[in-house]
Amino acid sequence: MEENKQSPKNTLAMPIAIVIAAVLIAGSVIYSSEKSNTNNIKNTESNSNQQIAEEPTQNLDKLKPINKEDHIRGNINAPVKIVEYSDTECPFCKRFHDTMKQVMDNEGKQGKVAWVYRHFPLDQLHSKARKEAEATECAGELGGNDKFWAYLDRLMEITPANNGLDPAELPKIAQYVGLDTGKFNECLTSGRYAKKIEEHVQNAQATGGNGTPWSIVVAKNGEKYPLSGAQPYESIKALIEQALK
Repeated sequence: MEENKQSPKNTLAMPIAIVIAAVLIAGSVIYSSEKSNTNNIKNTESNSNQQIAEEPTQNLDKLKPINKEDHIRGNINAPVKIVEYSDTECPFCKRFHDTMKQVMDNEGKQGKVAWVYRHFPLDQLHSKARKEAEATECAGELGGNDKFWAYLDRLMEITPANNGLDPAELPKIAQYVGLDTGKFNECLTSGRYAKKIEEHVQNAQATGGNGTPWSIVVAKNGEKYPLSGAQPYESIKALIEQALK
């Protein structure tokens, strides 16, 4: 029986081929790992329509009851309330703000829904948002509910989002909506609304909020529905109709 022999050339080629294959496999693993890590980071910051902070544990019953300290747009006696926890530097909140204005122009004017705004600055992503939240509260202190909403609307309109608003714009917005800038600056530097902002953050997290915008729809019978992310107008309208039943 003839023995199967390999030539020296083939004997040398096989180890080289094995080494090359190993390098290619290793490179593929590294690339896949890097790609996976990049996607994980991206998903942490953006979940299609929401900026994420941490893992949620949902408990809508921990929603703090709506009270006179809340900023409410529309009829407080409307059968459906949408309580929004928002971050002024979140790009999805900026988009959702326009959507909610559309809701109020339609369902709000029909007396079906009221919009309750609360603060949920994501400090990990937007270091400026918490002070901006205080600025809106100062606007409310100086000019009441109408000035709060006017200030918030203008801030959402001009901010580039993602921590892009120059803090120097805050008193300019106050002037734009007709507030006394001297009193506004005094209020903003005092920090007297820091505690209120933190209470909103804590309540948002207690209800299951892990990103912004995070909203809870309260039906006329008291039942609560989660509304996570910057959902389109059609989805919100459908949820309002469900809550009215």
